[in-house]
Amino acid sequence: MKKIYHLSTCDTCKRILKELEPGKEFELQDIKTDAITPDQLSQMAQLAGSYESLFSKRARLYKERNLKEQTLSETDYKDLILEHYTFLKRPVIIIDDNIFVGNSKSEVAAAKEKINS
Repeated sequence: MKKIYHLSTCDTCKRILKELEPGKEFELQDIKTDAITPDQLSQMAQLAGSYESLFSKRARLYKERNLKEQTLSETDYKDLILEHYTFLKRPVIIIDDNIFVGNSKSEVAAAKEKINS
């Protein structure tokens, strides 16, 4: 399976997709227009090791809802990501059994290396 979950309106996602140059074998899913399903999120969490590792603490809603002051469980992270797409750290790149989450230089470089290998 080769899939990239991204946000088409996000400049960072656009830049990373341009840099990665994924081929036609990749399925791109815009999480704003094509919401993540519970099964898809479960699969991502299984590969990533937790729902928390998929959760973006930089999301505007995270600050607006004062979630930093709360102790969130794995279930909370899962429910929040399913509730609103901005809570997913993006892009999420899945290549077979490998997952690359977020836009850090190291994650993007590792994904690029895997794509080109």
